[in-house]
Amino acid sequence: MKLKNIAIVAHVDHGKTTLMDGLLKQSGSFSEREQIADRVLDSGDIEKERGITIKAKNCAIYWNDYKINLLDTPGHADFGGEVERSLMMVDGIFLLVDASEGPLPQTRFVLQKAFEQNLKVAVIINKIDRPDERIEEVKEEIEDLFLDLIDILEIEDFDLHIPFLYASAKEGWATLDPNEKRSDLNPILDFITEEDFFIPPAIEQGENLKLLVTNLSYSPYLGQLAVGRILRGSIKKNQQYTRIASHDAKKNFKASNIQVFDILGQKEVDSAFAGDIVLVAGVPEINIGDTICSPDDIITLPRVEVEPPTVAVNVSVSTSPLSGKEGDYLTSRKLEEYLDESSKLNVALQYEATSDPKVFILKGRGELQLAIVFEELRRKGFEFMVSRPEVVMKEVDGEKQEPYESLILDIPAESTGAISEKLSKRKGILESMRPIGDSRTRVEFIIPSRGLIGYRSTFLTDTRGEGLMSSQFLGYRPFAGKMLSRQNGAIISDRAGKMTPYALFNLLSLGEQFVKPGEPVYEGQVIGAHTKSNDTNVNAVREKHLAAMRTAGKDVNIVLPPIQPRTLDWAMDWIDDDEWVEVTPQSIRLRKRQLQQNKRSVIR
Repeated sequence: MKLKNIAIVAHVDHGKTTLMDGLLKQSGSFSEREQIADRVLDSGDIEKERGITIKAKNCAIYWNDYKINLLDTPGHADFGGEVERSLMMVDGIFLLVDASEGPLPQTRFVLQKAFEQNLKVAVIINKIDRPDERIEEVKEEIEDLFLDLIDILEIEDFDLHIPFLYASAKEGWATLDPNEKRSDLNPILDFITEEDFFIPPAIEQGENLKLLVTNLSYSPYLGQLAVGRILRGSIKKNQQYTRIASHDAKKNFKASNIQVFDILGQKEVDSAFAGDIVLVAGVPEINIGDTICSPDDIITLPRVEVEPPTVAVNVSVSTSPLSGKEGDYLTSRKLEEYLDESSKLNVALQYEATSDPKVFILKGRGELQLAIVFEELRRKGFEFMVSRPEVVMKEVDGEKQEPYESLILDIPAESTGAISEKLSKRKGILESMRPIGDSRTRVEFIIPSRGLIGYRSTFLTDTRGEGLMSSQFLGYRPFAGKMLSRQNGAIISDRAGKMTPYALFNLLSLGEQFVKPGEPVYEGQVIGAHTKSNDTNVNAVREKHLAAMRTAGKDVNIVLPPIQPRTLDWAMDWIDDDEWVEVTPQSIRLRKRQLQQNKRSVIR
């Protein structure tokens, strides 16, 4: 059977996973009686809850005597490492672009990576049924983006024939002419199989196996599985092969099981050949970037290299007075095991030990990526603490440098003043501003990465939830100077106990509260945001004592304002450098690093 490997890449929320749903259904992969959930490839609990793709997914469909391996990739910049690894396994990509929003930072990022891999690119303009679509303008923006990247990367003899397709993934149809509405997605499937565009590269001659491990999977029956595309030769079950790890360490093994992707699952096969994407069991201590080859022809392929981490966070075992009451895993040994496993499964993550055996440093692409790791950690039953995210600094020729981002905002026109004021305080430099339609404006800033830490909630407030924010890593530039992480101080409990409605009601004038009556509290726990810039210590467990005499009239009716949910993302954004987020399977609390009141200052 003829084979093609295609990835679908796009900016977040442009409709990749919805289009994948449509292609799976259109190709006849499911029977009429099967009940298929929306966004079927977003199989993880966190992916379903947040409505985003976190890990790249493989599936396979069959059309016109072709087997098509399709890869669905994340759209958020924090998960760019998943996209980079996926592009190493495909012949070409479909670049999906929103018919109204046009190309955004992640669109540029994935397109640049595709050019660097010499991949063919076809463009699907999605959501053409939107009332605010601007198809012709978006086409021009995409062409300008192609020309800009060709110029930057100095690509010679580039064939600037860009095939454009048009679709409404939500409605389940695609067309070659934006003025013609169809009822199916056949034009996309026919384009893949009939067009001489996604032509697989010439298979390397030779019988000896050559395979680069670009991902890892796990089976409860087979153990660790190495995932990669066969670049040369074939792989057969129960044959001997050689694994080459970092530093050229070699080890022979027997391929105990071989699988290929089949619709949404995997299918066991006796052998697989050049071009196919396989899962191989029996490989000892495998890591992403390792080479699998024939023992007769030892060859080491270049290891997988992805963009370096830009954000770091301290992770510690919990030292809270309430530790051990909700979680199963409390020790540094178990915590290190999990961080080590996470770093092996995702090459965009790195972790390292510190001088304190209880504390580790985890580095990643952004706050969201780290928050997802910690959310998975708490759901496995861990109790731990997390510090405020910090950017990874560098020193170049004796000069301190920090990572910068290109920030693009699509906002209501009336919000531009508030947005510009807030970002200027965070060292942002306005690059461009232009209208999109009658009521929206696109604004572009160059800003230090640390200026974006904790900004998302402020942005959503300033735009009343109608703004779209996206960023792309630009590289390292000179340090921009000191920046205050937040304006407000903290309201801190000065003793342990159980919080009472009476005490919290009498503290409302001090600022916004994060806690509810009846929750346990300890000395040093942060229970709210102070209206002033300094911290304040309060008694949150005070009770109303019954008096012998009653005055005329009734008692004050205690009504406390609603409390916003304490999410891990919000907590990591809010805390300052002298605070921890305490995370358990059931609770998220904020606390000072130094719990005792007489050992810390309230002055910030």
